Amino acid sequence: MSLPRKVKRRVTGALLAAAAASLAACGSAGSGAPQAAAPPPVTVIAVAPEQIPMTRTFTGRLSSYRQANVLARVSGVLRKRLYKEGAQVKAGQPLFEIDPAPYRAALDAALAALAQAKANAANAHITAQRDRELIPSHLVSLSQLDTDEAAERSTAAAVQQADANVESARINLGYTNVTSPITGIAGEQQVTEGALVGQGTPTLLTTVDQVDPIYVNFDEPSTQVEEISSAVQAGRVRAVSGEQAKVQLTLPDGTPYGMPGALDFRAATVDPSTGAVALRGIIPNPSHSLLPGMFVSLRLTVGIANRAFLVPQVALQRDAQGAYVLSVGSDSTVVLKRVQTEGSEGTNWIVSSGLEDGDRIIVAGIQSAHPGAKVAATEEPPVAIRSAAVGGTEPGPGVRGQTGPRATADARQ
Repeated sequence: MSLPRKVKRRVTGALLAAAAASLAACGSAGSGAPQAAAPPPVTVIAVAPEQIPMTRTFTGRLSSYRQANVLARVSGVLRKRLYKEGAQVKAGQPLFEIDPAPYRAALDAALAALAQAKANAANAHITAQRDRELIPSHLVSLSQLDTDEAAERSTAAAVQQADANVESARINLGYTNVTSPITGIAGEQQVTEGALVGQGTPTLLTTVDQVDPIYVNFDEPSTQVEEISSAVQAGRVRAVSGEQAKVQLTLPDGTPYGMPGALDFRAATVDPSTGAVALRGIIPNPSHSLLPGMFVSLRLTVGIANRAFLVPQVALQRDAQGAYVLSVGSDSTVVLKRVQTEGSEGTNWIVSSGLEDGDRIIVAGIQSAHPGAKVAATEEPPVAIRSAAVGGTEPGPGVRGQTGPRATADARQ
């Protein structure tokens, strides 16, 4: 049974009205204002200025503090070795013996010649003295007196010559007992017993090396020298010398050497073949654990940053304009600050300008922070910076030397 046409129109209108009401309700529910997004969380560290030692890493080679060649200074047959190879010897300690018999005989002959010369001088003096006493009585002529006084002078000179010959013979006899010129470690014997040594030129018998203290030789690129010099002239860095120029060695197995040394020598010119300045440090070596010829890594204190800040590597970024950090102001707004670095210390950069006491540097959540944006900052104790600087590792050369996006990515890692 079909409904009347008028009723159908009413039902259709009601359905349309209900649908329209439903759509209106949905539209009104979705037309409300969107809620504001929460500021991203970041971690910050408050930095404070301090005097920071600036260090640089080098590779060096150890060398003896002193090295002496032990030579045969007289000719003869080597009779015996009087020391143990590789043992510690003292200055003046006998090391070798050369056959002394010919030199002892030469000394005896010189002593006899000296006795003869003294006897001749005594006789000539008596004769001349007698002539001088007889001259007033005219029993001796003046010409005879002149002759006898000349003989007196000649025999006196012969005594001096004979005395010098005795001393020379005694010195040569002493050279048959070959001693160590310095205190150190005696090396390998170069000539065996029974060999004839000292013929024409001195013969090398062995060497003695003094290894306590010990030298470490290394080179500093001239570019680094120029950087430090410029920083010193600008007043950002104070130059160091003497014990302040500390040298800390790292052994080949990676362990630090327990006793620091000091810079002992710096060349006044740049080597044109290498473009570097030669430097030398002096290191205590009482246990003789450091040996000449070893290659070691070392850290040299090249200056003291007068008023600088330690900034973790992850906090410092670089772009085409240079280095910068992101800090959080008192109103939780991110601020970009351009900074100047003076190298690194452990896992931190040394910033000499661009920061102020109490600046809060973002060290975590940097990817979410942008200059001018609001952030939710959580402060971390600054003690972690200093502990990282003392026990941290040196940043790789890629981070230290690069600029631009690649360096920024490395620093963030």
